[in-house]
Amino acid sequence: MERQKILVTQSSMPTLDEYVEEIKSIFETKHLTNMGPKHEELQQQLENYLKVKHITLFTNGHLALYSALKTLDLKGEVITTPYTFASTTHAIVQNGLSPVFCDIEKDTFTIDASKIEELITDKTCAIVPVHVYGNVCNVEEIEKIAKEHNLKVIYDAAHVFGVQYKGIGIGNFGDMSMFSFHATKVFNTIEGGGVTYNCDDYTRKLNLHKNFGITGPETTEAVGMNAKMNEFQAAMGLCNLRHVDSEIEKRKKVAMEYRKRLQDIKGIKLSAIQKDVKPNYAYFPVIFEDEFGKSRDEVMEQLAKNGIFSRKYFYPLITDFECYNKQYDSSKTPIAKYMSDRVLTLPMYADLSLEMVNEICDIIIGGKK
Repeated sequence: MERQKILVTQSSMPTLDEYVEEIKSIFETKHLTNMGPKHEELQQQLENYLKVKHITLFTNGHLALYSALKTLDLKGEVITTPYTFASTTHAIVQNGLSPVFCDIEKDTFTIDASKIEELITDKTCAIVPVHVYGNVCNVEEIEKIAKEHNLKVIYDAAHVFGVQYKGIGIGNFGDMSMFSFHATKVFNTIEGGGVTYNCDDYTRKLNLHKNFGITGPETTEAVGMNAKMNEFQAAMGLCNLRHVDSEIEKRKKVAMEYRKRLQDIKGIKLSAIQKDVKPNYAYFPVIFEDEFGKSRDEVMEQLAKNGIFSRKYFYPLITDFECYNKQYDSSKTPIAKYMSDRVLTLPMYADLSLEMVNEICDIIIGGKK
């Protein structure tokens, strides 16, 4: 009997009975969407869990980020990172803004705050840093730069659900933060997303953007879109939120086992453990240096031969995308380019057994061919 494939991620889900119990009331009320009771309950619970003043929910993270940028009515250039998922840059461009790419830090994969100021011009209106793999950006330095130059800061926080910095929920930094609740994330609503913020004025604007700009039965005040989270998504979120802390604890055990096996292997470099950060163990990236003797791609192929699927994440670099490579030069962000060519994210999810972690490590370091 062929062994089940080990994928790079596996969605956390409640039991079928728990989800069925949660959605029973939807069948009774027939309230399927348009900010129903499940949506409102999840919104309140997420504000409490993430320790934020406000969160507005969306059908996915991309539309959440797009709406956050739209709400701030930005014009001009936005400094961001090329080491991210396509959505980050696409949302900037779709708002009519011009991305300016800043290199990243070697240890955390996040935007290098020390290189931001040299990119600021009279056209710069905002910074969109990305918390990567659960690692937190240098939020203090970014805040200092933003205040000095009167810039908005919108964090792509897709990877940092539940993460805290110095006891503060990560969604409190910057003007806004976007969280993804996609099926591959630590916490999911199947698809979904949210924007956190402290300014009361943003609530109405975000709600306008996600519901066609409609404010009443006969009034439409803005040009909006349909980006509302439906009740079945919210129900999944309510179920998953009950278990997210235990899921993160399981992920921690997986991450610690990987570290134990790989941290002293020549040519392998692991992500830094950040001070003052309560992590969520969202991903497990590994850098394969030349000294390892096998390239990242060779390791990936060897794992695949054994039914284990890893991911070159993030590859290619945003500035190497076909839709951007004529405008940008990846050599101008050499660290991001270097990491994109060498990082492999290994399977990471709550139900991954430690036995499988060790098998994966055996294959990587040559214990199994």
